[in-house]
Amino acid sequence: MALTKTNFMRGMQCPKMLWLDRHKPSLMIIPPEIQARLDAGNEFGDRAMGMFGPYEEMTVYRPGTTIPDKKAMLANTEDALSRGVEVICEAAFCNYNNYCAADILRKTETGYDLYEVKDAREVSPQHIKDAGFQYYIISRCKLKIGKIFIVIHGQDQDNPFVPVEVTRQAKGYYRWINDHIWDLNRRQKEPEEIEVEPGDQCLHPYQCWYYEYCHEK
Repeated sequence: MALTKTNFMRGMQCPKMLWLDRHKPSLMIIPPEIQARLDAGNEFGDRAMGMFGPYEEMTVYRPGTTIPDKKAMLANTEDALSRGVEVICEAAFCNYNNYCAADILRKTETGYDLYEVKDAREVSPQHIKDAGFQYYIISRCKLKIGKIFIVIHGQDQDNPFVPVEVTRQAKGYYRWINDHIWDLNRRQKEPEEIEVEPGDQCLHPYQCWYYEYCHEK
């Protein structure tokens, strides 16, 4: 695969981060509090799958691992779309090897609405960019996407999932993504380590997992 949503967003924060992910992932240090938030986000996403009732999940793992089998997920998604499944979770799409898996697709009269699930109390610009990347890949795969929502955490268990529409903003990132995705693809494959001076990008919008490595150097 070329770039996933995560690869792209990490590369836009810092191209060196993207290069290290590909060539020196053993240097990555994920702080325990960050890992706890990632685990909580995955749990919230799993629960959100049922927010519209029955659904089909496309996730397949490689035998004996927790690594997604992207080829199998693409095949499952193609089958689900051909059958007109009403709610598809973790639907996989690939365009020129750039890949995404949509949290929730909900069928409409003209196509599907897209829901990106975030374990957060409010929508951030980064969340909208995430949804924009998915829209970019899915629309290039010729699936009609109508509305786009970020699903955030409600105030209590009686209202756990709150969809916030971000259609205009997310679709507005199409050109921005197209302007950068091909350059990031090229840069992650460079044989020599990309040199970037430590700076604001080390902590924003998220703390880099190679922080110690870069600052020790």
